Amino acid sequence: MWRWVFVPVLLLGLVAACATNPVTGRRELAFMSEAQEIAIAQESDAQIKGEMGVYNDPLLQTYVNDIGQRMARISERPQLPWRFTVVDVPAVNAFAVPGGAIYITRGILPFLDNEAELAGVLGHEIGHVTARHSAQQYTRQISGQVGLIALQVFVPQARPFGQMSSQALGVLFLRHGRDDELQADQLGAGYEATLGWDPAGASAFLSTLGRLAEAAGDRRGVPNWLSTHPDPLSRVRDIQPTVDALTSIGGNYVTNRDEWLGRIDGVVYGDNPEQGLSRGNVFLHPVLRFRIDFPDQWEIANGPQQVVAQAPDGDALMLLRGVEQPQGQTIQEIAGNSMETAGFRATEGAAATISGLDAYLGVYQGQIEGLGAVTMRAAHIRNDDQIYLVAGIASPDGFRQADGAFLSSVRSFRELSEAEAEAIHPDRVDLYIVRTGDTWQSIAESSGGVVTPATLAIMNQATLATQPQAGARIKIVVSG
Repeated sequence: MWRWVFVPVLLLGLVAACATNPVTGRRELAFMSEAQEIAIAQESDAQIKGEMGVYNDPLLQTYVNDIGQRMARISERPQLPWRFTVVDVPAVNAFAVPGGAIYITRGILPFLDNEAELAGVLGHEIGHVTARHSAQQYTRQISGQVGLIALQVFVPQARPFGQMSSQALGVLFLRHGRDDELQADQLGAGYEATLGWDPAGASAFLSTLGRLAEAAGDRRGVPNWLSTHPDPLSRVRDIQPTVDALTSIGGNYVTNRDEWLGRIDGVVYGDNPEQGLSRGNVFLHPVLRFRIDFPDQWEIANGPQQVVAQAPDGDALMLLRGVEQPQGQTIQEIAGNSMETAGFRATEGAAATISGLDAYLGVYQGQIEGLGAVTMRAAHIRNDDQIYLVAGIASPDGFRQADGAFLSSVRSFRELSEAEAEAIHPDRVDLYIVRTGDTWQSIAESSGGVVTPATLAIMNQATLATQPQAGARIKIVVSG
């Protein structure tokens, strides 16, 4: 009897969980209602902005939001509380939250060549929301058909020192399937064509993304576009019939390139000094006024809450972060409580002075998820009212070999003078008129060598084999 009672109850639950897709008109299984989508967008907005930062350019923010709102109003779901934000992250990416929240990174801006390409990116992300792709990802995850890939803003090994992920954020970076990406591309091209932008902007930016592999992108902050979206070059082929059909109808499509270039002239490229920045193996924070030298050739990943440096072979890493709500009066008490809370046991330690700053230097043992047993060289350093943790992490067998580099880096931590801090400026996008005889190589070198000639060409929808034309207005990056 229980069997026959259970089955109709289950079926009723499945029927109740079905919804009509606003784009296709088909009924589909959905464990997330529209109200729940909106709630997720509202709840995750503060966390996303807190972790990634909002780029400090109100005029640019208004410009991007206005374009997004125009497109959203003609979409299949105009009633959603849409919002469009440029987050202060150097990675090249854009992503959508169920419920109408769209985010594009500061790092994507220099690689967009005109307003039509921006509209193509925003339209693509609007398409993910209108077609409920992110909501469907959530449904599949809940139903056990696909596992959630949690967002790790920094390397996974640093997780014990600050959980910065949630299901709401993790869902954002599930890799969309090829069918979903094509549908979002098609929807985005349709939205921008309806409003008068050249739908070829969508395919043009996909071509740029395909060539961006030459420069390897920027892996800091959030996963870059190439790691979260399927092969862009194959998508160029897939979307081209849609673009051809839209343009064959005719119309005065615009790209508004000059408008776009004026908007991004001066945009920060790479790290923002407000969050600290790296110069080679040196990390500088002019706002908090400190500097640290990480081991040479180590990769530095910077974010609002911590900095992680990783050895080329991946066998060791270092991290730098502030100690939140330090417990204790002396630096030794603070260090002990901090490491005990993190689950580490001290094997040695002593008070120290590092560049004139009060510090406690110790060696600790513990477990880190994904690494197992590790040994850590950690320094707690007091700089004004802030306590910083600088730690080197390696396996117990590899610790002795890595400890010399750890100690050298820890002892390099020092305050920046006011003059030193004021002299630190970010790299920025600039505009340049090509002169006769210029090459991508010569332009990259004369502008300070901040980006490679290949990256410079990609930023301007070109390749190294196609040199710039005299008189052309192009984007360059100048050093701070």
